[in-house]
Amino acid sequence: MQEKFQTIIDRVPELAALYGLKILLALAVFFFGKWLAQTISRVLCKGLEYRGVDGAVSSFFRQISYYGMLIVVTVAALGQLGVQTASFIAVIGAAGLAIGLALQGSLANLAAGVLLILFRPFRAGDYIEAAGTAGVVKEISIFSTTFVTPDNKTITVPNGGILGDNITNYSLQTERRVDLEIGVSYSSDIELVKRELLAVAQADERVLKDKEITVGIITFADSSVNFVLRPWVRTADFWPVRFSLMENIKKRFDEVGIEIPFPQMDVHVQKLPKE
Repeated sequence: MQEKFQTIIDRVPELAALYGLKILLALAVFFFGKWLAQTISRVLCKGLEYRGVDGAVSSFFRQISYYGMLIVVTVAALGQLGVQTASFIAVIGAAGLAIGLALQGSLANLAAGVLLILFRPFRAGDYIEAAGTAGVVKEISIFSTTFVTPDNKTITVPNGGILGDNITNYSLQTERRVDLEIGVSYSSDIELVKRELLAVAQADERVLKDKEITVGIITFADSSVNFVLRPWVRTADFWPVRFSLMENIKKRFDEVGIEIPFPQMDVHVQKLPKE
């Protein structure tokens, strides 16, 4: 027993020289390959952006290229350690199949991400509503899409949920229609109300003058006659114009004496005779 132990001790320098060199080479291959993969993927991303490719698309391909090259680098590093890469690749394939079956949801998100990049229903910087979330698209990654909401919250949504839901893109069109509904009392002059609503819309310089402004009665409510005012504006001006029109309509109606009704309740008290 002592002789075997002594033999092992005697071979330590030899083993250290042999396997230590392999380990150092493997580490060198891995870290150099990782740095090279990061550099190539970064250059690819910048090249795509230079060619005018959408930022979300370039970011997506940067991640795909990086992880693909990282797998190749890992296999090469294991080869330096003497691992049979052919059998190792076969093991990876079998493991990948098992993992794929266990992670069907993640693979669905990956496939959805590829489809989002191919069909491009939205781009980075667009304001969209999808999967119960509304916000500006910050990034489309392999498995998820990142939104920034108007109140500056960052929300990450799986790509499968986005692709499987209706997608409303508010930034795709350059012009939008502002739909306002305003109620006035039944005693109000209909023609006066229409003239004043039209005048308020025409007075705003942000309202597009080459588009028709719709003004009309839309419904007879319980306590009001409801009008619609529908001007067209540039998409970037939608909310500022909407807020401004609502304020100016109230001021204009107060000036000309048009009443905006509010819910009221009449209570009748009946006195019962004493017994």
